[in-house]
Amino acid sequence: MRMDSKQQVRDNYLRIRDTIAEAAVRNGRKPEDIAFMAVTKTVAPELVNEAIDCGITLLGENRVQEWQSKKDAYRSGVPVDFIGTLQSNKVKYLIGEIRLIHSVDRLSLAQEIDRQAQKHGIVQDILLEVNIGGEDSKSGIAPDALPGLLKEIAPLSSVHVCGLMTIPPPCSDTRYLEAMQELFLKTKEIPGTDMRILSMGMSDDYADAIRFGSDLVRVGSALFGARNYH
Repeated sequence: MRMDSKQQVRDNYLRIRDTIAEAAVRNGRKPEDIAFMAVTKTVAPELVNEAIDCGITLLGENRVQEWQSKKDAYRSGVPVDFIGTLQSNKVKYLIGEIRLIHSVDRLSLAQEIDRQAQKHGIVQDILLEVNIGGEDSKSGIAPDALPGLLKEIAPLSSVHVCGLMTIPPPCSDTRYLEAMQELFLKTKEIPGTDMRILSMGMSDDYADAIRFGSDLVRVGSALFGARNYH
């Protein structure tokens, strides 16, 4: 791995860290309350480890198979969240190793997570993914269906819903971020819920997402550079 690539990760990390802190303070929040996740899709383990050495304390994986091929090369002790679309037959590879699953959008997936978590004797933390823009090309539950899904998941003893996640449509304004914040606050008021995490904001909009209440921003290309899918 070229030294200039590692230096670029270091420079990017410092810039993003400072931007997160500035956005938090500007909106009356504490910088330490915003989790900075490094999204590692297609990124070589050497660069991921460089980001960890810089101060990254949370990784985000999109693909089960890719994560399995790379996880042993990562620095030990850094928690990993799963943020990509998840098929039920892949759940068994995550339970007991992944801190948080961000992308639950249907009862059948939650039930499989519950079943696998019971085998491990743990309670798996999850976020419910919301398709805030109603895009056909994206997964996620419709906002008005969220209370019903929460009610269906509630009896599952080995699953704990602790927040919401979204990937808003590319947009020149912040209306979808604002709508997601309103939905999150409304959902927090539902009796029996434990809404602690709003996972929202990526490389292009993480500062705006912090303005609208995001607790966890998922940054990939701004940290590691443009993706190389080949």
